[in-house]
Amino acid sequence: MSSVALTGTAGRRSRPIRVLAIAAAGVVLLGAGVYGLVRYVVNYERYRGFPPPAHVAGAAAGQVVRFTYPSRALGRPATATIYLPPGYAAAARAGARFPALYLLHAPPGSPLGYLTIGALAPRMDALIARHQIRPFVVVIPDGHTSVDSNDTEWANAGAGRYESFVLDTVHAVDRAWATIPARGDRAIAGLSEGGYGAANVTLHNLATFGTFESWSGYFTQTPTFAFAGASQRLLAANSPNAYVGALRARLAAQPTYAFVYRGRSDRLTSHADTLLFVQRFRAAGGHVAMAEYRGGHNWALWRARLPQMLRFASEHFT
Repeated sequence: MSSVALTGTAGRRSRPIRVLAIAAAGVVLLGAGVYGLVRYVVNYERYRGFPPPAHVAGAAAGQVVRFTYPSRALGRPATATIYLPPGYAAAARAGARFPALYLLHAPPGSPLGYLTIGALAPRMDALIARHQIRPFVVVIPDGHTSVDSNDTEWANAGAGRYESFVLDTVHAVDRAWATIPARGDRAIAGLSEGGYGAANVTLHNLATFGTFESWSGYFTQTPTFAFAGASQRLLAANSPNAYVGALRARLAAQPTYAFVYRGRSDRLTSHADTLLFVQRFRAAGGHVAMAEYRGGHNWALWRARLPQMLRFASEHFT
């Protein structure tokens, strides 16, 4: 009887133990699942579903630093993320100077998107190691603002003096880093709004930049966001399609190179607007390549074309 009682008692006790064990296992699995989900969401936010940046075997690594500097245009300190090519410090101490590429982000994206989603640093390292590009500095200014839905258009408009902020960044970088302070060794590029900004800022400041790239950018400004309520005169002054024809004499004196592209399924830009700019820029004496690729208005296109754009910038540095 006692043995039966003991067996019965042990059986009754084993059930909650098994339940607890199963529950604990469930918690572990749930925790692992939640961790995996969180990790996926974090990686998706950082990399948009692409694999994280990976160092390329055999390529020396450059350095990514944060740079803080004053901006008179914004009336506050500003920050930029800077990629320095491998061997920068020793070369700079020896008196070497480097060309610079400026990258403009779009709202609501982060300037770090070029590094995380675009994998800029390891791709720069690999292209330099393979001698496909020359070593150069990449500067990504942070153009976030709390007004106009974080839309600045990189212009001197309703959100603030963001075109002038780009020039503040160039001057600060030339003072603090071993860059070549000449238009032929400065390029500027950007995606979406940043692509528009790269074209507009360059054409307003031909003495500053010799090359620009517009990745899924546009060339006609509208009375929205930073330009809400703007006059037709201000809109025209910030629409490259409207004023590029008047730059013939300046483009003859200051040769300017450009690459503009868009995705064929991009609904936020148009073939007609892009082609019109290319035709007018070329007629005014600008040197421009245009392409339309399979894809939309997203990082799948921009990430795929990043090495090509880095090579284009490198090829046009003097």
